[in-house]
Amino acid sequence: MKILCLFLLVIVATARAEMLAGIAKVDITDRTVSLVNDPCFAKALVLKSGGTTAVVITLDAVAVGGIGRVGNGFMATVRKGLQELGIPPANIVVNASHCHGIVRGDLEPLVIQAVKEAAKNLVPVKAGCGVGSETRISENRRLKMKDGSTVDMRRAYSMPRDEDVASVGPIDPQVGLLRLDRADGTPLAVLYQFACHPIMNPPSKGCSADYPGYASKVIEEALGGGAMAFFVQGCGGDINPVRYKEVTRNADAEPLGTMLGATVLAAARKIETKGDGVLKISNATIAIPRAADYNARISNIEAEQKKLIAALKPTNINFKTFLPLLLQHRLWPDTPSHYSQSYLHDQALDRKAISQLDADNRLLVENYLANIEIMERLTRLNANLALLKMHLKQTLAAGDQTLDAEVCGLRVGDFKWVTFPGEVTVQVGLNIKKAAKDANAHVSGYTNGYIWYTPTVEQRLNPGYAQEDCDTLVAPEWQKLFETKALEVLTNLSR
Repeated sequence: MKILCLFLLVIVATARAEMLAGIAKVDITDRTVSLVNDPCFAKALVLKSGGTTAVVITLDAVAVGGIGRVGNGFMATVRKGLQELGIPPANIVVNASHCHGIVRGDLEPLVIQAVKEAAKNLVPVKAGCGVGSETRISENRRLKMKDGSTVDMRRAYSMPRDEDVASVGPIDPQVGLLRLDRADGTPLAVLYQFACHPIMNPPSKGCSADYPGYASKVIEEALGGGAMAFFVQGCGGDINPVRYKEVTRNADAEPLGTMLGATVLAAARKIETKGDGVLKISNATIAIPRAADYNARISNIEAEQKKLIAALKPTNINFKTFLPLLLQHRLWPDTPSHYSQSYLHDQALDRKAISQLDADNRLLVENYLANIEIMERLTRLNANLALLKMHLKQTLAAGDQTLDAEVCGLRVGDFKWVTFPGEVTVQVGLNIKKAAKDANAHVSGYTNGYIWYTPTVEQRLNPGYAQEDCDTLVAPEWQKLFETKALEVLTNLSR
């Protein structure tokens, strides 16, 4: 009898340990736009183990609601549309790559159908996880200035002067990997997470999934057999593609995606999958305090604008006359106005007149350069002032002091993932992973909603007014609330 009971126990444990997975994807590109560079996809991964079913959906889109074509009701519509499958709404996790591709207007039914297709195609799988490292394709877009402020790199305004920059912020080179193999060992899916804005394809190239699209294509073509690559955006709120601001070469996401895809493949091939069947998912909503300092920050920027405008200096030149004068005084500082003999002439009156002309022109050039710098600073302030005013209006319209944010946790085998709906900046993700002390724990923003940028406390209080600091709805206290909750979620997933 004891032997029989032990045999039955082994059977039950094995049955519970079996994990099933299904995949599907659908083209969500709006083909009515004037130019399409490469397609955008919605991909569905359905996971089932015992009585637990989880769904991961990745979108080649800018956000899950809030901005772009994906409506604010997307999550509710998709969750309702999948109720017939018996999947709890809280077990559906949707991550947007944050690419600026243009998706179709009928996105919701397309995504629902993709999930249903994936659910029909469940097969036994083995899971494994690992990490790669990719340092070549991303850079922090925040520049720490010598005056203690921070400026960010955007196409909406110019860079600060090189001589005023002290340092740059960090990146997160880690690539988090989940590999799912069929029972016969052939790959079914690779989910890979990386933190970087997908904004390297300019609008002139048309609709694009940007570097994640190219990376996934490289991975899928290499794996073959219908295997699918799922890109998951990490904490890339302040991370740009490398050389994003260059103007000496065409912006191109394909080389970046190719490098990332190769990194994923190299790391994925080292992963050993096993059929332990561990599948856990959690979902909690936390109340994030809304920003309450918009008026003060708006007043500070407006005061700075007035100071800068008052600092503009009168000048007798325009750009047409400034540029040749600048070149003359930079290339030939000792003899900018005439040939050398004019400066060596014996007649003191001539030398004095030339010296005075040079001094007058040098002052005009310096004043014009100072005015250009003021113009550039005003441009940055104007762009961020508009963001603060926009979010003040949104906050007043909301009529409450908090906003809800879903924090989801997912564990597949040893792979652990915690998510947040904001554009989380990289230091937050680094903090959580360091505290978790788990190489297989990963953090993502851009998931199950969109609440704009969520910068660190230091960034949020930056006197230099960068985009992440101003394009935000949250108070500085949000960071501790999320970091504490994320660590709690990861700890529970590990048990």
